Amino acid sequence: MFQTYEEAVDWIHSRLRFGIKPGLKRMTWMMEKLNNPHKHIRAIHVAGTNGKGSTIAYMRNVLQEAGYTTGTFTSPFLETFNERISMNGKPISDEEMLFLVNMIRPLADELEETELGGPTEFEVITAMAFYYFGRHEKTDILLLETGLGGTYDSTNIAEPILTMITSIGYDHMNILGNTIEEIAGEKAGIIKQGIPMLTSVADERALNVIKKKANEMNASLYYDSFPVLSHQPIPRGERFEMKTPFSHYQNLEISMRGEHQVQNAALAVMALDYLRANELFHIDEQHVIKGLLQTSWSGRFEQVSEYPAIIVDGAHNKEGVESLAAVMKRHYHGKKIHILFSALKDKEYAEMIDILSSIADSMHFTTFDFPRAASAAELFEACRHPKKDFDEEWKSAFDKMMTAGEFGDIFLVTGSLYFISEVRPYCRNFLSEN
Repeated sequence: MFQTYEEAVDWIHSRLRFGIKPGLKRMTWMMEKLNNPHKHIRAIHVAGTNGKGSTIAYMRNVLQEAGYTTGTFTSPFLETFNERISMNGKPISDEEMLFLVNMIRPLADELEETELGGPTEFEVITAMAFYYFGRHEKTDILLLETGLGGTYDSTNIAEPILTMITSIGYDHMNILGNTIEEIAGEKAGIIKQGIPMLTSVADERALNVIKKKANEMNASLYYDSFPVLSHQPIPRGERFEMKTPFSHYQNLEISMRGEHQVQNAALAVMALDYLRANELFHIDEQHVIKGLLQTSWSGRFEQVSEYPAIIVDGAHNKEGVESLAAVMKRHYHGKKIHILFSALKDKEYAEMIDILSSIADSMHFTTFDFPRAASAAELFEACRHPKKDFDEEWKSAFDKMMTAGEFGDIFLVTGSLYFISEVRPYCRNFLSEN
């Protein structure tokens, strides 16, 4: 038995040595030992390359606005590890985390002695989440985010009422495959027999894979029946109009910026409308309007300082960086932009750097304390921007970026979400520290 929260979290992190082991047998084994708590949860299962967290955040806020107790299982975390298992947007307490680890650890030890081998870090956390939400009698619904892919993701033992795929792009190709079709096949693995699937995937290659899988599973597929009819940027976000098969929404507003956020919000509205139309939940238009507007998602195009304008964004793959660049061009046209970037070495970071360089007046590179982090020098060498520098110490690199520009410029910190979680508090407190 662990006595402290710190011991418990250290043990979870120690499971990283087991790496990534796709497959559901270890999860099934642990769930059976716990009397299958995942079978007692109404869940919506969300996969996708980008946009999962934002889509879940939109749904959570609307469901809460409608009075429902809403659990979320998301990754990674930005400020506290407990964020990954949250109820109504509030991370579980340290005491609850300690209790859950003490429940799961004996099972992990026992499992390690079998031919299946010990569970990974993510499998341990997923088991904790299912146990928590399955036993928590107040959970009306769980919004469940995949960790990686879909088919063999440890969350895929869930028995959801809806499945969703936000987007398909090139990420985690060493595990999911080298083509869009292969990656889509992995994500489409969450589609369940007879359970409706909603997607905002537009790429025909990926969509064809999803259609085929939905047809095989006799699952109703919604992909082109909730169009965004109009969309314009507003000073503090985006305004849009959309239709679903059940409703017509005019003048919806979100505070998160970017066309990709409009797509995420539209997908969330479609899911909520489906729940309402099928009398699974009582949600009205005012709940949707209020819930969308009050949604924010830390570390996703988050302006942490007004003057100077400092933005942090966890754009950690090519598609994410393309969306980020489009938002910067549209909202900060004519402004000088200075960028601090860090990434994991297994990402396609050269392409990401090229895209960011196209909008930057200066590029700055650093690294952070993470086993798979690329060095600042590696990133620097991949950059063709004429005005660039690097520092292996991220605080020094941040300071270099800030001194490269003037007070009225835009300062953007982006890259790996693990990097963002480390530097975000410093960015938020920059003025008070200086």
